Amino acid sequence: MTQTAEPTTMNRTISRRRTSLDPRAVDDPKWVAVAARDRRADGTFFYSVRTTGVYCRPSCAARLPNPENVRFHVTAAEARRDGFRPCRRCKPDGPSLQAVHAAKIAGICRYIEAVDETPSLATLAGQAGMSPYHFHRVFKAVTGVTPAAYAAARRSSRVRDELGKPGKTVTEAIYDAGFNSGGRFYEQSGQLLGMTPTDYRAGGASAEIHFAVGECSLGQLLVAQSTRGVCAILLGDDPEALVRDLQDRFPRATFVGGDAGFEQTVAAVVGFLERPAVGLGLPLDVRGTAFQRRVWQALQEIPPGRTASYAEIAARIGTPTGARAVAQACGANPLAVAIPCHRVVKTDGGVSGYRWGVERKRTLLEREAVSR
Repeated sequence: MTQTAEPTTMNRTISRRRTSLDPRAVDDPKWVAVAARDRRADGTFFYSVRTTGVYCRPSCAARLPNPENVRFHVTAAEARRDGFRPCRRCKPDGPSLQAVHAAKIAGICRYIEAVDETPSLATLAGQAGMSPYHFHRVFKAVTGVTPAAYAAARRSSRVRDELGKPGKTVTEAIYDAGFNSGGRFYEQSGQLLGMTPTDYRAGGASAEIHFAVGECSLGQLLVAQSTRGVCAILLGDDPEALVRDLQDRFPRATFVGGDAGFEQTVAAVVGFLERPAVGLGLPLDVRGTAFQRRVWQALQEIPPGRTASYAEIAARIGTPTGARAVAQACGANPLAVAIPCHRVVKTDGGVSGYRWGVERKRTLLEREAVSR
């Protein structure tokens, strides 16, 4: 009878070396991306392997190298300057599959924006040269929303523009924006505009917004809530400036001072600002352009205690050259901490560019790092 030999000490040592990781690499987000073969990291950095002399994308399907032999590079050109050649498997010197998809979907987005009526899924898939099922998956992966949701967001943006034109009726504005049914638009108007189109044209005249101003460890705080949820969390040093900011957003809304019930909402927000890791647990009334909502959704996926660069967020939403636009979307965020734009930093990890002050951003990051 054949007996299985006991593994030798050398074999056990080799097995341990193949499965164990350099402790220094475990917490490195770049190494985590390489180990996970995370396609979202493609384009944000490259890695080279000293023992093979090649450099790869983070998502390369090749065998995972020993982290002790790995170096990271900001660009492919940098890796080539350091003497490494491109991997034949992931072809890091050419466009990534993600970049190819992003370019195709960008063209489809422009097509949706140019036509008067929303094309069918089959028509859009044909434009992209994909099957409807595959196109739907790729479009959502790149933009964060479905083709129908993107088209609806574009139509809502058109409605806002049309409602702002003098002499045009609400019905005309709805149909000129590409909606085939006024009834269907009115069903969605609360989500798209936050109110009825008539109220929107009137500057939110009949919208009722509860608000309160108080103090927290980060300074002055304004919390506002519409019928749909918390619509503003503003930070600053001057309470009057915070109130003016809110009024500018809803120039003709009816503002109601905080009552006993609303005080509980404010208390929940204050507790959340002190311990962001616990979550807010309140409904949000998030309003913005389609692009802003894509950025804000990506920000909400960054866990407490972690950060991402503007370039990384741009790559994740399928616009690898849109770092500046991502920064602008962060600056337009009206929901401090609930939409965690404070977790976005410069490529070198530096802290800058926070709407409510760099010191507050630094404090929030330090607070979250401690609570990890």
